[in-house]
Amino acid sequence: MDRIPRETPDEANPLGHLTLDRLRRRTSMKWLRYPPDVLPLWVAEMDVNPPRPVVQAVADAMALGDTGYAYGTAYAEALAEFARTRWGWDGLDVARTALVPDVMLGVVEMLKLVTGPGDPVIVNCPVYPPFYQFVGNMGRRVVEAPLGQDLRIDLGALEDAFRRAVAGGRRAAYLLCSPHNPTGTLHTAEELTAVAALADTHGVRVVADEIHAPLVASGASFVPYLSVPGGERGLSLLSASKAWNLAGLKAAVAVAGPAAAQDLARLPEEVGHGPSHIGVIAHTAALRDGTAWLDALLSGLDRNRRLLAGLLAERLPAVRYRPGEATFLAWLDCRALGLGDDPAAVFLERGRVALSSGTAFGTGGAGHARFNLATSPEVITEAVRRMAAATTG
Repeated sequence: MDRIPRETPDEANPLGHLTLDRLRRRTSMKWLRYPPDVLPLWVAEMDVNPPRPVVQAVADAMALGDTGYAYGTAYAEALAEFARTRWGWDGLDVARTALVPDVMLGVVEMLKLVTGPGDPVIVNCPVYPPFYQFVGNMGRRVVEAPLGQDLRIDLGALEDAFRRAVAGGRRAAYLLCSPHNPTGTLHTAEELTAVAALADTHGVRVVADEIHAPLVASGASFVPYLSVPGGERGLSLLSASKAWNLAGLKAAVAVAGPAAAQDLARLPEEVGHGPSHIGVIAHTAALRDGTAWLDALLSGLDRNRRLLAGLLAERLPAVRYRPGEATFLAWLDCRALGLGDDPAAVFLERGRVALSSGTAFGTGGAGHARFNLATSPEVITEAVRRMAAATTG
């Protein structure tokens, strides 16, 4: 069969290829939730085409009729090699991995392994809203440990939350968001080592959502939680879905630290029936053959962070924005604008720009909004223009 060419220099910035007219032909959540006059910069979908090797891998599978059930360790092997070359981490042992349907369903399954109904799960708020939804729906109780004013993990607040969580002898887990969504904070090795020490002291099990791990700014480095001293009892969820815009092709990998292997071994066999086989093929191709595309994307995101910071300083100087070192998300502190607890609602109604409402991210989210940077510079420029107009209209 004809091969789709591998990556070429014309893919220098995946964020600059697609017009709004073409993007509006998509039928995913991002493009159907709001009317066509709204710029959708809310849900974590990127305005990119996938890398050519991913398109080829999926096309080959469809042409072959390879559309059955997911099986095997190819995805985990590709992830292990990516971790070695990208993060310098040799500790991702394929024997301590399992396929799961996606990261959040994997989080649920990991929490089932280490907690029981009614047990507490600690989160660092403001944080990804599904943490609250999934934890609550599985019969666990969320305990908040707010981030510090610098948007980093507050170890004092975390230790206090750990103490409260295990009071009375209950089991507890800490759902770590690394890199952090929505702030884009990239946790350091020192911070994660301190987290592991606290977890060990208080008997709290750590489950790390590391879905944004490949999406780091130039000059920054991601540190896997399982790689730090004390992280051996941790469980981690990783996926290619965010970095290569493959959320619709469901697949993720659960990874256990050496001291958590027996926990992962108790994962019900039927959980492995959930991942999409085509998803596994796509994710594997992204990790193996999509790194040049990823590097181009990361360069584009670096430029978009600088662009947004400059535009806000010029058009909306009251908005506080600290460019993060990871993810493609921007956390905007809009409290000084006087738009109330939900500025995203004002930007939508008056400016026709859809951002994620900060109130959904838990304590510390009021007065904030999350802005998706994974789009073209032209869309970012127009969005800020509309947002500025919404505050004066």
